[in-house]
Amino acid sequence: MKFSRWTGLWLAAFLATVGISAGMFIGLSFVALELPEGTSRAARPLLISRVRDADNTRELEGVDFNEFWEVWDYVKDNYVAGDVSDERLFYGALQGMVGSLGDPYSVFLEPTTSAQFQQDLSGSFEGIGAEIGIRNDRLTIIAPLPGNPAERAGLKAGDVVLQINDYNALELALDEAVGHIRGPKGTKVTLKILRNGEKEPRTFTITRDTISIVSVSWQMLDDDIAHLQLKYFNEDTLGRFRQTANQIVAAKPRGIILDLRNNPGGFLTTAIEVVSFWTGPNRVVVGEQQRNAETVGHKPENQQALFEGIPTVVLINRGSASGSEIVAGALQDYEVATLVGETSFGKGSVQDLRQLEDGASVKLTIAKWLTPKGRQIHGTGIAPDVEVKPAENGSAEQLDPQLDKAVELLRSGTLRP
Repeated sequence: MKFSRWTGLWLAAFLATVGISAGMFIGLSFVALELPEGTSRAARPLLISRVRDADNTRELEGVDFNEFWEVWDYVKDNYVAGDVSDERLFYGALQGMVGSLGDPYSVFLEPTTSAQFQQDLSGSFEGIGAEIGIRNDRLTIIAPLPGNPAERAGLKAGDVVLQINDYNALELALDEAVGHIRGPKGTKVTLKILRNGEKEPRTFTITRDTISIVSVSWQMLDDDIAHLQLKYFNEDTLGRFRQTANQIVAAKPRGIILDLRNNPGGFLTTAIEVVSFWTGPNRVVVGEQQRNAETVGHKPENQQALFEGIPTVVLINRGSASGSEIVAGALQDYEVATLVGETSFGKGSVQDLRQLEDGASVKLTIAKWLTPKGRQIHGTGIAPDVEVKPAENGSAEQLDPQLDKAVELLRSGTLRP
């Protein structure tokens, strides 16, 4: 069984796409989650029967498990559409179990969906290229991925999704919404959204495409200021970041702008290691508060603080979530960077991903995370040191007041007000 620790959201390819970390996600007992060695999936009905015969060996508090089998048999024998496969009922039961928690970040993924999720983590998939999540009980665009269909169509962070084709988004679970939004390259999906401050919804018809995320990029701006864009924490991010950091240090910049805008998060360990490029190896980057209220501090393994002493501004906005909030919060707490922009999304939970033997997986919230100073940001986000709103709709092309403010602060040396 494989585990992965994750801090992010769902991607709009899979997410339409959203959520991650590097380390873990979980399992069950009333049915066999691990098939005995050498057992094929075709033999599952026998396993279900075996578990059915043995289910009375486990005591469940206040639950008569015979009722589960009573409903199982009733559906199998009487459903109007005819025969229902054991596999469909089996996976449906597991989805219902995890869904009963009422946590949008905890989900059971049947094998096909799980495989798509794993593909998304590799940074290449097909869809519209947007991160989505649940905010204030509404399906919300967390971040359109730069250069991809969602951004080109005009979707913005904070847009509330009301309808997906003919489906009412308010009636869909997060994974169901993802399933309706993503799809093969060249096909179309129509979204009805409500934008903040507007009374009438807008309709966007978006052609799906192959989404490829280049997670790290940089350029040298005027006055030797390095603009370092970190878009996602996926499987190859840390290696790319380390290579990029060496290039930046070799260029001897007077300052660094770490751009975390619309970064929806990703692997937890990657976010922790990124912080160490400013703080070094011996400082706690994030505290993980577990169900027993115990808090476990996580330190990076990286031994080189390549950016130590270089004036740094971090850009955040409403699309900065999860792993990017871990980075921003730690750099703010240790006073090694000034945060500029808008209050971040506010996803302060950690999920474990457990890969099951048949290819299915369970993503379960197992902890809340805290900044090094013990701040809990779930639902509230991280406030910037200097608040700067983005350019208004319809403003001049390429206008970026948040980036301009970061450059201004680095030029003047006015940091950490």
